[in-house]
Amino acid sequence: MDNKPFWGSKHPSTIVSIFIDVAFLLLVEYGNYNHMTMLEDSMAKEIQIKERLLEEQKRLKVELATLESPQRIEAFAKDRLQMQYPDNEQIIVKKKKRPFMKEKK
Repeated sequence: MDNKPFWGSKHPSTIVSIFIDVAFLLLVEYGNYNHMTMLEDSMAKEIQIKERLLEEQKRLKVELATLESPQRIEAFAKDRLQMQYPDNEQIIVKKKKRPFMKEKK
């Protein structure tokens, strides 16, 4: 068996190849690490934006419910538009025609 060390002159191309492979792997891992870090930062920002938008949506739903409330609309009609409920004599009830029924003569 040959007792020469691995680092001997018999395998210089193998040693260079191993160093190049290791350097390439380190470079790829460093690139992946930077890319993953950038993606994680981007995801964190997007999650913050989503949470802020969800809070705004909740606030807008509450505001819409307040604006649509019958009590508010009635107060607005009475105070600002000077409207009032009609008297019984002013109310006219019109019967609906049913579309598939024949009228009786």
